[in-house]
Amino acid sequence: MPVLHGGGETLGGIDALTPTPIHVAEEVLDDLRRRLSNIRWPVDAGNDDEFYGVSRKRLEPLVEYWLTGYDWRRAEAEINRFEQYTVEINNVPVHFMRRGSSRPDAVPLILTHGWPWTFWHWAKVMDPLAEPPAGEPAFDVIAPCFPGFGFSTPLPNHPDMTFVQAAELWHTLMRDVLGHDRYAVGASDFGSLVSAQLAHKYEDEVIGLHLGLPIPLTAFQGDRAWDVTGGATLPADVPEDLRAGAKGIARKFAMHVAAHMFSSSTLSFGFSDSPVGLLAYLLEKWSRWSDCDGEIENVFSADDILTHAMIYWVNDAIGTSMRTYANTNRYPWTPSHDRMPQVGVPTGITFAGFENPPGVTTEERVAHYQRLPRAAWFNATNLRAHERGGHFIPWEIPDEWVADLRETFRDRT
Repeated sequence: MPVLHGGGETLGGIDALTPTPIHVAEEVLDDLRRRLSNIRWPVDAGNDDEFYGVSRKRLEPLVEYWLTGYDWRRAEAEINRFEQYTVEINNVPVHFMRRGSSRPDAVPLILTHGWPWTFWHWAKVMDPLAEPPAGEPAFDVIAPCFPGFGFSTPLPNHPDMTFVQAAELWHTLMRDVLGHDRYAVGASDFGSLVSAQLAHKYEDEVIGLHLGLPIPLTAFQGDRAWDVTGGATLPADVPEDLRAGAKGIARKFAMHVAAHMFSSSTLSFGFSDSPVGLLAYLLEKWSRWSDCDGEIENVFSADDILTHAMIYWVNDAIGTSMRTYANTNRYPWTPSHDRMPQVGVPTGITFAGFENPPGVTTEERVAHYQRLPRAAWFNATNLRAHERGGHFIPWEIPDEWVADLRETFRDRT
């Protein structure tokens, strides 16, 4: 494993590294099978409509398939179609997936996922970004596991990991390990904070930024960071459809932010010990946050669900992944400059219709965003809204994500 302590010393670029295909030890898989064979199912009466969360009716067939039909080795082979690398930077293990381009003018691009994503959520956009049609920009694509997620584990000596530290690791990876003086960044969900921090602090090195979720760098800070309403209550005369929409947003997002800020370690004891508990928690988010028309397998097949869950399980990554929220609140972001916008590099944003705010249509989405206070954070040059797609944009609508990202960088490559 190449080791880099501090900055300033280039390891010779990608050619100096040896790919290390993913391979999970057989004893880890044996242990998983034992646990799946000895489930104690809870009583789940009256929950077929999933008012109380993921139902046993939904979960039990998926667990049975996990035990008797799912093939992790096949998933490994699919993941290993792309180059896999692990390096150590300042005592932090950093795993990344790469899809190199045959084009000599390809732009280095680092993509950062969030929670409950994995690096594999970028799989559908890797090939088209690296090998585009003639006339379109090409990219050398790097998709790392966020520190403490997936194969960028374990983090025993870095319990205070934040998105700011992750951004420093990414900058060192791109500059000192891979040898890129300048590079492009992209992200969605919590990973948007990493990419925005890179664009904020390293304006001279970052060519541009493309996001699926524009989040101010002060997000998740303050006394009520877990409350998506900021502590506000809706007026009594708000139309019922808007009230229901606001309640739906809180139902989707407030619970996990609060739980991760206040009890990430408490939750991790259950999720690290029980693969079924872990799967239920992740499945709830993937189901509620994706544009799946009420049926998760419209977006994620059973194999897809289990592959993403396995990336958490085999690395015992759930605890450190959840703690990133608490750390972002506990160790507040500090600016590197006072210029406005704080993120001054040209920025593109993809908006997905399933996440339209209550009462806002797709046609109105861009104009609505431009009126929000958060819009002042970014030098937005390419704003695109799409009727379909949910929280996992590059997985759900990969063609739209690729087209939008290409447009962001079209005149900057």
